[in-house]
Amino acid sequence: MHYLISGGTGFIGTALIHALLGEEHQITVISRAPEKVALLFKGATQSIDLDEVNKISKKIDGVINLAGEPIVDKRWSEARKKLLCESRIDFTRELIAQLKRASARPEFFISGSAIGFYGAHEGGAPLNEVSHPSSGFTHDLCRDWEAAAFEAEKALGSRVCLVRTGVVLGQGGGALAKMLPPFNFGLGGPIGSGKQWMSWVHLLDEVSIIRFLMEHQTLLGSFNATSPNAVTNEVFSQALGRVLDRPAKLRMPAFVMKLLLGDASELLLEGQRVYPARLLDAGFEFTYTELEEALKHSV
Repeated sequence: MHYLISGGTGFIGTALIHALLGEEHQITVISRAPEKVALLFKGATQSIDLDEVNKISKKIDGVINLAGEPIVDKRWSEARKKLLCESRIDFTRELIAQLKRASARPEFFISGSAIGFYGAHEGGAPLNEVSHPSSGFTHDLCRDWEAAAFEAEKALGSRVCLVRTGVVLGQGGGALAKMLPPFNFGLGGPIGSGKQWMSWVHLLDEVSIIRFLMEHQTLLGSFNATSPNAVTNEVFSQALGRVLDRPAKLRMPAFVMKLLLGDASELLLEGQRVYPARLLDAGFEFTYTELEEALKHSV
C-alpha cells in the first residue's frame, strides 16, 4: 500500500512510519525538510512539499495527517495562536484541496486531534467521545481542526477518523523528554495542585491505534487515544519518581507556570479525565494500560 503522511518527522509520525516500512509499505512524507526525512528513514521514503501533492502520479491508498506546530513549547501570543491554527486547520484544508486537484481517492483520511477538544474539566466522570466540551482556545482549535478534516469525506469520498491524543509517553521524545531532566536530578514533582487529570497513552499504543483505524474499514469519526486509566498529575509525578528512584516532592507553583507560559500554562494546570470508549467498543486492546509499566518501558 502507498500512504501519504504529514507530520512524519514528529514523535508519533516517526514511530508510525518505521512500523509501516517494516511491513514494506510505500510512504510519501509531506515535509519542508527532505534532508531530515532522508536521515530518519535512511532514504526509504519520498519527501515532497505540500504544493507538490497534486503531482503524485501513483495511487494514494490512505492519508495520515499529523502535522501541527508544538502547542506547549511557547507562550500563546496572538501570533503564536495564529501559527498553531494555520499549521493544523489551514494545512489540513490545503492538503485536502491538493488531493482533490490530484483526483486522489484515498480509502481513509486519518487526522490528528487532541483531548484539548474537551477543554478544561475538573474531576467528575471520565469524558468519552460524546461528552460536552468546555469552551476555550484548545477546544476551538481542535473543533475547527476536526471540521477541516471532515471535509475529506465530501471532497475525496474518504472515510475520516479523528485521533484525539493525550500525553504520549515513549522513548526519545514527547512529553517525557521535557520531564526527565528535573526528575533525574530529584527536582521533579507535581504541578500546581497536582489534582488535575493527566490522560496518557504509550507511543506504541498510539501507533497501534492509528493502524487499527487504518485497517478497520467500518470505523469513522472521533476516537480518544488515551489509556483507559487516566491519573492525576500528583499520581503521575509519584510514579515517575518511583521508576527513576528519585524523590518527586518539589511542587511547581501554579503562578510560576503562568509566568513562564502565560495562557499556555492551562495545558499543564488544567486537565481532562478522558476514556477511550469507542476504541474499546471496537475491540482495540491496549498493550499499556497501567502508568508505571508504561513509564518503565519509556525511560
